Amino acid sequence: MDIVIIGAGMGGLTTGIALKKFGHQVKIYEQAEQILPVGAAISLWSNGVKCLNYLGLTDKVAALGGQMDHLAYIDGLNGQVMTQFSLQPLIEEVGQRPYPVSRAELQEMLMQEFGKSDIHLGKKMTGMEDLGDYVKVQFADGSTVEADLLIGADGTHSITRCYVLGEKVERRYAGYVNWNGLVEISPELAPADQWTTFVGEGKRASLMPVADNRFYFFFDVPLPVDLTNQRSEYKALLKQYFKDWCQPVQNLIDAIDEQRTNRVEIHDIEPFTQFYKGRVVIMGDAAHSTTPDIGQGGCQAMEDAIYLARALQINTLGIEDALQRYQNKRNARANELVLRARKRCDVTHMKDQKITEDWYADLRKEQGPHIMQGIISNIVDNPLD
Repeated sequence: MDIVIIGAGMGGLTTGIALKKFGHQVKIYEQAEQILPVGAAISLWSNGVKCLNYLGLTDKVAALGGQMDHLAYIDGLNGQVMTQFSLQPLIEEVGQRPYPVSRAELQEMLMQEFGKSDIHLGKKMTGMEDLGDYVKVQFADGSTVEADLLIGADGTHSITRCYVLGEKVERRYAGYVNWNGLVEISPELAPADQWTTFVGEGKRASLMPVADNRFYFFFDVPLPVDLTNQRSEYKALLKQYFKDWCQPVQNLIDAIDEQRTNRVEIHDIEPFTQFYKGRVVIMGDAAHSTTPDIGQGGCQAMEDAIYLARALQINTLGIEDALQRYQNKRNARANELVLRARKRCDVTHMKDQKITEDWYADLRKEQGPHIMQGIISNIVDNPLD
């Protein structure tokens, strides 16, 4: 089939690679004039890594990943360890090591694998028309393309989603702002092989190792939406928000490069069940936009890619039949994880003070199995188990 994908993010690229491997003719159209990653890094939990392994990228994704052997929660105010344990039992149970990776480097690897000559930049889709035997896509520059299938991987602000649902769905503000970036690994921040999260007051400061001796860092702060955003003020604001926190957090704030730090107001979208209409289908954030609180946004887009490519390959009753099977497979799992991330978000960011303080108390008694089982429950039931 001739297939058009709208969006050259993680989901669109992974889908394109999978479809090409099954022999389809695939082109990706991206509205941006140049590819810029959204965020500094991504948590590729074992289910996401397995999807890339399935596509023959095992060595390439491993080369981008950090060596994350341990997990720890630290009291952000006094610096005391609340819990600290090895992730090896989790790795052995699910059969694959997780990899925090740089978004820019992962995106570049996926673009190379897909083939940059089939990625068309500066192509903003403005409309689409399902003509029965094919789909016609219109772009802002006046050009059009035709395809047997249109895949909307156009993210949380998806135009394709509006077509599929017949209405615009409003995003829901999750209640917090996230700052993220990359810094050089240093023992003054955290152990090099550990995912370290400092918590307190409904806030987080977290560090995860990625390749080339770097930490991916992020700060979360519960704040009103639509505050002014001045990059030059990031350090001063973080110093204010994390005043009186322990020395490693102060060291991290001192180490960040404001010009290379991202600021994101976190949103999600109320789950829905319709992922296709006719010859048009959505996936990734277009279909199930989530907060990053359980690290599954990118992984779920990759699961979509494998499910969608396989549904089109192994079912022979027509495109709409295959799309319905993809939709029915993905609905329950993807939407459940949106709600699970939302619940974790509310606990972490102190929507209810008592619930969050009870969580802090539980962390001080945690030996590892409870947290790991929670992560494992997000990983299992993926398309490659």
